[in-house]
Amino acid sequence: MVSSGFTLICVLHSAIALTSGILMIFYSKEISAFGHRPETATKLRGSTPHDQLLIQTSDSFSGFLLFTIGFILLMASFVKDKDFQSFFAKGCVLLHFSMAVWRFFFEREIEDLVHDWPRHVVGNIALAISWVFFLVYSWREKYD
Repeated sequence: MVSSGFTLICVLHSAIALTSGILMIFYSKEISAFGHRPETATKLRGSTPHDQLLIQTSDSFSGFLLFTIGFILLMASFVKDKDFQSFFAKGCVLLHFSMAVWRFFFEREIEDLVHDWPRHVVGNIALAISWVFFLVYSWREKYD
């Protein structure tokens, strides 16, 4: 039996990643101001033209990587193998929880990001929980 929950979660996460990636590539200043407070976003832009160019290039490359991740999620949503779906979901849970732990231990130590990290951790945990719900549902489906 193929799980439509896996496809739904993959497509939703893919839409988030694709949209975020495109916005990071083309509207990095606006997305930075949205993701952080405007004064923090200004500090993170850099002070010299060379620094600003490096940061803008880095943001665009990060957006491209996020877009690529979204595309991979979209491709994975069409895989019908239950074992792959379970393995993929466990990997996503690990990835999101690892990111939350990284934010907790490192981002909270950065003075400019100290006000933003709790919101970002909650977002990472929410994304991980969506995969946990899929794993619990598929486990329940398997043993019922």
